[in-house]
Amino acid sequence: MSGDRDYIGFATLPEQVHRKSVKRGFEFTLMVLGETGLGKSTLINSLFLGDLYKDRRIPDVAERVAKTTSIEKKTMDIEERGVRLRLTIVDTPGFGDAVNCEDTWKACSAYIDEQFRQYFTDESGLNRKNIQDNRVHCCLYFIPPYGHGLRQIDLEVLRRLHRKVNVVPVIAKADTLTTHEVKKLKERILADIEEHEIQIYQFPDCDSDEDEEFKQQDKELKACIPFAVVGSSTVLEVAGKKVRGRQYPWGVVEVENPKHSDFVKLRTMLISTHMQDLKDVTQDVHYENFRAQCISQISQQAIRERRYLRIKLKRDSGPHFENSISDTDRLLLQKDEEIRRMQDILAQMQEKLKATGQVGGGGVGLRGRVGSLGNDLDSADVEKKRNSIIDV
Repeated sequence: MSGDRDYIGFATLPEQVHRKSVKRGFEFTLMVLGETGLGKSTLINSLFLGDLYKDRRIPDVAERVAKTTSIEKKTMDIEERGVRLRLTIVDTPGFGDAVNCEDTWKACSAYIDEQFRQYFTDESGLNRKNIQDNRVHCCLYFIPPYGHGLRQIDLEVLRRLHRKVNVVPVIAKADTLTTHEVKKLKERILADIEEHEIQIYQFPDCDSDEDEEFKQQDKELKACIPFAVVGSSTVLEVAGKKVRGRQYPWGVVEVENPKHSDFVKLRTMLISTHMQDLKDVTQDVHYENFRAQCISQISQQAIRERRYLRIKLKRDSGPHFENSISDTDRLLLQKDEEIRRMQDILAQMQEKLKATGQVGGGGVGLRGRVGSLGNDLDSADVEKKRNSIIDV
């Protein structure tokens, strides 16, 4: 009887959570970022034992010259021991391929922000039961092996993305370097990251009650950053056993051999040990920062609208309006009147163009410029002028 009274039953809570999570399934989104030819697709196929890019067509030289960074998304459902994972791979073909790579990061940053914005919209809606999480949980940034550390384009891209996504640096095609060269390149990359204050993904500290094997594994993973990896989908026979690797005249580079590359450690970190932590950091840090910015912008917009309505009510209240408003409110009203007059003039110009029937190239171009000018005044200029006045 005493033993029965001591047992309440809440010790089964982990099992309940486990069953519910397995039934619902898991989602994970991985972005691979790096210039063409560094083996991004091969590494992804090697990590997840699939062929996500079998239908890809390699562009010719003429297409590559004019190509800009684009976003390609591949989704696959993986099941292992009854656990379902919906894996989304976000590839960025064209990254770093142009002569002028000044804005090559914009498509990646815009995609990450768009997924945050969509999640924020779904989370703020009425039906929040089936929210699909398409946020980018991890970004594998591929660094070429032929450099002497991080290049200028690498620093610029990482500075733009490191506060939005978990960045994991990866040295591509590590089989082109000797062991000493890999070690020196890792040291230079870490020195550049520290010098330019770039925040890469930080492994969480182990709890004191963890076993020694897990602590040793965590220590080895931390020591391998950035991961020097080799990818291959070719199966070769070495010493009587089949392995995935690359055949060279001097021998075979085995993908899963820890002495040849950090591929196994990267796969362990990404899938076996830290996938949930990557999702937690995305939720608790990166998304919360984005959410706080959105709420702040919404609050500021509401304050501006209330201020403008209060001024309008004062203006319509009676003849003593001029004496009851401040100089800032008066400037705000003057700017609003000026913007309305300019919009009326633009509308009249458009009507005149339509009436004269100018369908030629010059007329269309003028109408396009007038229309775009009107749109700019409707959106950016109005907010800019109001904000500058309110800040006074």
